Amino acid sequence: MAAGLGNRADCLKRTWKGDCMVDSIGVLLVDDHPLVRAGFHRLLQADGRISIVAEANNGQEAFDLYRQFTPDLVIMDLSMPTDTSDPEATTNINGGLDAIRRIISHDSSARVLVLTVMESDPFPSHVLNAGAKGYLTKRCAPEELLEAVVTIHGGGTYISDVIQAKLGANADDETSPVRALTKRELQIFTHLADGQSVTQVAELMFLSPKTIHAHRTNILRKLKASNNSELVHLAIRHGIVQA
Repeated sequence: MAAGLGNRADCLKRTWKGDCMVDSIGVLLVDDHPLVRAGFHRLLQADGRISIVAEANNGQEAFDLYRQFTPDLVIMDLSMPTDTSDPEATTNINGGLDAIRRIISHDSSARVLVLTVMESDPFPSHVLNAGAKGYLTKRCAPEELLEAVVTIHGGGTYISDVIQAKLGANADDETSPVRALTKRELQIFTHLADGQSVTQVAELMFLSPKTIHAHRTNILRKLKASNNSELVHLAIRHGIVQA
């Protein structure tokens, strides 16, 4: 009978280096695009220091898998759909930011690295305030992603130069209209700018269309926009969605 294998997570967090089995950094990879996730999986798994413990398609799966495997580090996308597979669920997680909060609330020692297309504040500020240890954009070099994983696993933090520059530029800038949005409004703004209708956003966030309409009205007022087309242009300008 095999001995000393431990649980499944422990097995997956060990890898071969030469002729020896050594501990590796167990990573939970979270992204709703399978092709993107597969690319990052190959990159990370090819590094002898890292093993992929599990993969998640949305924030709810990420939280559930974190509790199951307790990985060394989570690599988390931000813009992801709500898991609607269980219509009876009342605590579904909306996107990566909500998942980060839930994971860190469950385990204050959790290490989370955000890997996203969203470059502009207030996203980095919200993420770092929620307790994430790092923030990278998906434009980063492969070597930088690997460096960030190792740095955060070692107890440090890693924020890309691009994000640090934006945070520094915005530190004294309270005039950006996007900064006036609440966290819920920011979520809805992102969904609307991504081309989703009020009805679709309501279904994703388990809210009524009437509530989404009310938030949309507030968002338009705060951003001094007249319609969804102007919201899209604002979102592209601030790096919230890609053109």
